[in-house]
Amino acid sequence: MTDLPLADLDVFAAVAQHRSFRAAAKLRNASASSLSDAVRRLEARLGVRLLNRTTRSVSLTDAGERLLERLRPGLAEIEAALDGVNDFRDRPVGRLRLNVPGIVARAILPDLAARFLLLHPGITLEVSTNDALIDVIGEGFDAGVRYEEALQPDMIAVPIGPRIQRYVAAAAPAYLAGCGVPVHPQDLLAHRCILHRFSSGRVLSWLFEDGNGREFSILPPARIIAETSELEVELACRGLGVVFSFEDFLAPALARGDLVAVLQDWSPRFSGPFLYYNSRRHMPSPLRAFVEFLRTEQKRNESADAREST
Repeated sequence: MTDLPLADLDVFAAVAQHRSFRAAAKLRNASASSLSDAVRRLEARLGVRLLNRTTRSVSLTDAGERLLERLRPGLAEIEAALDGVNDFRDRPVGRLRLNVPGIVARAILPDLAARFLLLHPGITLEVSTNDALIDVIGEGFDAGVRYEEALQPDMIAVPIGPRIQRYVAAAAPAYLAGCGVPVHPQDLLAHRCILHRFSSGRVLSWLFEDGNGREFSILPPARIIAETSELEVELACRGLGVVFSFEDFLAPALARGDLVAVLQDWSPRFSGPFLYYNSRRHMPSPLRAFVEFLRTEQKRNESADAREST
């Protein structure tokens, strides 16, 4: 058994962790069929079935459960040992796997990622967009990006992007001309509204806050419920109702005049997102480089803010 191919063991661990050949293949830039072949070779060599496969699911057999439990620490040590070689390079190389929410993928990460990758040409960036609260580390990512209320206490968090963001309500000029301009959040009960459904299936109430910190929560009547912010903004621009979303999503339409912000005295402000990673896990050199980059960015932004305030 000493001649078992390490690559096939690694493939088995990835498929078992994700319970999916397709998901594991996507993260590895490989085909699902090649991963399936690797697992079959391993099962043939061992003489036992490790995975139960159907057209819709993948599950572990008892033998597979036991093998995965023993493999995980060893594969993690091998990965850490190989990554340690990066300490002897002038620049880090390798893969940085991030899981980020849609707002970060669209409005924050593009600029940061472009400048970071120019500094580190040996790093390959893999980004998965997901608004759901998942076990980012358990799913095989090096780090995730989430907002403060979703951070777990045993994680290290580093600010990424703007430190303050806000939600804005807006509608097309023609809609406001015909239906009136709301002056209080409660006025939205008499309006047609465009609501957002998260990947969890939830449709959240709209939370407003005035300048004195008073909050007002309301679930307005829905004319439209969608799961894509671009669709919501486009339908609002076409006069189909009031939309309530990240200011970053609405900014282009507001600048063009396709949308007009309303209830601005009630626009809630909140802390910007954080990159987070496991404090008890070996830190791959691509992630270490990204964290150092973000901390440098934060110091630069703080210095710029200080100059502007003087």
